Amino acid sequence: MNEEQGPGPGRQREREREQGRGRGGEERLDRLQRRLAEFAAVRGWQPYHTPKNLAVALSVEAAELVEIFQWLTPEQSARVMEAPETAHRVADEVADVLAYLLQFCEVLGVDVLDALAAKIERNELRFPVPGTEPPHRHSSE
Repeated sequence: MNEEQGPGPGRQREREREQGRGRGGEERLDRLQRRLAEFAAVRGWQPYHTPKNLAVALSVEAAELVEIFQWLTPEQSARVMEAPETAHRVADEVADVLAYLLQFCEVLGVDVLDALAAKIERNELRFPVPGTEPPHRHSSE
C-alpha cells in the first residue's frame, strides 16, 4: 500500500479493535470458547473432540481457506474482501479455523491469548528490529 492511499479498511478495523479491546476482548473470546464447548456438549460430541481430531479438523478448515486464494494473483488476493460472495466465504472459513483452534485449546488447556503473547515476545527477541543491538546476554544464558 502506498502512503497516499492511507490505511485500508482492514487496518482501520484493527485500530478500532485495539482501542476498544482490553479485558472486554478476552471476555468475549472466553464466552465464545464456552459457547463452542456447550454446543459440542449438548450434541454429545466430546468423545470425538480429541486433540488429534481437532488438529485434523483445524488443518482441513485452514486448507479450505487456502483454497479460496489458490489460483489468485497477489493483486487479486488483496482485493478478495471487495466481492460480497468471496468476502462471505473468507469470513466463514476464518470462523471455522478459529472455532477449531479454540476447541483444540479448550481440550488441551491452552490459554490462546497467553500463548500468542508469549510467542510474540519470543519472536521479538529472536528477530530484533534491523539496526538495533540485541540485548547483551551473560555467557551462562
